[in-house]
Amino acid sequence: MRVVIAEDNVLLAGGLELLLASKGFEVAAVTGDGAAFLDAVDTHRPDVNIVDVRLPPSFRDEGIHAALAARSRHPGLPVLVLSQYVEREYARELLADPGGGLGYLLKDRVSRVGEFTDALRRVAGGGTALDPEVVAQLLAGPRREPIGRLSPREREVLALMAEGHDNTTIARRLVVTENAVHKHIGNIFTKLDLAPSDGGHRRVLAVLAYLNR
Repeated sequence: MRVVIAEDNVLLAGGLELLLASKGFEVAAVTGDGAAFLDAVDTHRPDVNIVDVRLPPSFRDEGIHAALAARSRHPGLPVLVLSQYVEREYARELLADPGGGLGYLLKDRVSRVGEFTDALRRVAGGGTALDPEVVAQLLAGPRREPIGRLSPREREVLALMAEGHDNTTIARRLVVTENAVHKHIGNIFTKLDLAPSDGGHRRVLAVLAYLNR
């Protein structure tokens, strides 16, 4: 699996490169700014990309804009954002793209190598991988209709869906049956006026797209 990394911190970028290589990934390029990242994506056509939000020259939002530009050039290009903070506005902007293959993890909260590489593979496969803190902030604020129609349990299920978990994992996390989870998901789609599809990552993207309206 070929990876392109956009990270200006030399130590972190080098550490990621060594880590991924030890886990069977092929790091095609390590770049330090948005323009170099775009060139690397065009050249190597990676299976998945790791992008920091803040890149030179202003260290504000260059990474997100580069990721958006790359996905515009290559629709559905898998991107995992690895940031120090929850950049709520930028997360919404990126996750509003319905193409799939998106993730947003926080650097300080990645505690297990296996969880990180699993998330990277899930994004590469077209799924989602969102840190719970990112999900919490996306769901924060006044409850707009029809989000306000959801019960507390349905919001819990929605948050776990957004993190990229399947029904089995959600059932285990909430200590309920899979049938109960399936029923909650059906209620969520009904209350959000979304198609009642329970088909993998697209259900997550549909919910996030709705939240980003």
